[in-house]
Amino acid sequence: MPLEFIGMIGTREASELHGAAVSLTGGSIDTAYVRKFAKVHEDGGFDRVLVGYSSTGPDGFNVVNYAANATEKIKFLLAHRPGFVAPTLAARKLATLDHFTDGRVAVHIITGGSDAEQKRDGDWLDHDTRYRRTDEYLDIVRRVWTSEEPFDYEGEFYQLKQAFSEVKPLQKPHLPIYFGGASGAAVGVGAKHSNVYAFWGEPIAAIKQRIAEVKAAAPLGKSLGFSVSLRPILGDTEEKAWEKARYILSRVKENRAKAGIQLPSGTSARPEAVGSRRLLDFAQDSEIYDKRLWTPIAAATGAYGNTTALVGTPEQVAESLFDYYDAGVTTLLIRGFDPVEDAIAYGRDVIPLVKKEVQRREQQTVTVA
Repeated sequence: MPLEFIGMIGTREASELHGAAVSLTGGSIDTAYVRKFAKVHEDGGFDRVLVGYSSTGPDGFNVVNYAANATEKIKFLLAHRPGFVAPTLAARKLATLDHFTDGRVAVHIITGGSDAEQKRDGDWLDHDTRYRRTDEYLDIVRRVWTSEEPFDYEGEFYQLKQAFSEVKPLQKPHLPIYFGGASGAAVGVGAKHSNVYAFWGEPIAAIKQRIAEVKAAAPLGKSLGFSVSLRPILGDTEEKAWEKARYILSRVKENRAKAGIQLPSGTSARPEAVGSRRLLDFAQDSEIYDKRLWTPIAAATGAYGNTTALVGTPEQVAESLFDYYDAGVTTLLIRGFDPVEDAIAYGRDVIPLVKKEVQRREQQTVTVA
C-alpha cells in the first residue's frame, strides 16, 4: 500500500497548550477556523484529515460535510462510535456522505475504551461486550453497502427484517474502514473488518509485534494497512527541538495544575483504555525510545489519546517516520501541539522528505527487480 499522511482537524482552536481539558474533539464551533484548518492540511500535502469523536463534541458527519465543501481534494476520516446510531442508518448516512464528498470519506471505528464516555450517551455495556456489538454492527454496515437484495439478520444485539439500502457508496466495494483498539477483544474484530488498523505511537519494536498480532488474526489472504499516530515537535536544530518539547511539557503540567487535575495513583486508577495503559507503561520504563520517541507528555496527561512525540529537526523526524514505514506502517497520523502552525510546518518541512524517500526506495526496488 502507498504511504498515507493523515492530519486532524477540530472545530475550534484547541490543544493541550490551551488548557488542561481542551480537546480537538469537543467544544464550540468556529466555522472560519474549520475552513482554515482543512485548507492548511490540503495545501500542505496531507492525504486525509481525521474528524474525531467524543460524547460531548460536535457531530462529525456535519463537520466532514462542511469541511469537504470548503476543500477540493483532501480526503476525510470520520471517527464513528458504534451503538448509538442503528447500523442500517449509519450505512446509509455514510454512503450518502460518500456521494456528497465525491468519494473522499472513510470511517474510523472507535468502539470506546471509557465507561464514562459510553454512559453519557446511555451505553452501559462492558468493554468486551461493546466489541461483540461492534462486530455485528460492521457485519450489517458492510452488508447494507454491498447487498443487492434485502436481507434478514438475527444477532445478539441486532435483529433486522428485509434490511436494504437504495443508496450505495460511491467508492467500491465500500468506504475504507479504519479501526482502533489495543485490547485482545479489539484485535479479532478489527482484523476481520478493517482496511487499516490504527495504533498509537508506540516504539517500533512494539508496533512490529502488534502488526504481527493483527495479521495473525486476519482472514487468510486479507491485505491490511497499519496506522501509527504521533505528535512531532520540530526545531531548527535538535537542541531547539528539545527546548520546545520541554516547554510544551511544562505548559501541559502548568495547565493541569491550574485546573486542579491530578493523575490518580494506584493500579486500580489506571485508564480503562488498553491503548492508554500501554503508553503509560512505556512512559514508566523510559522517556525516550528508538531515536526520538518521547513519552513524558503521555505520562503527564494519563495517556489520554495520542500523546507520544517525535522530537528533532524536520530531517530527523522525517527519518523516524520513515522508520515506521520500514516497519510495515502504511499510514502516519501526525498532529501538533500548536495545531495550525504545526500542520503548516509538517506540510512544508516533513511530509515532502518522507514521500521523497519512499519514492526513492520504490524506484530502487523496481531497478533491482
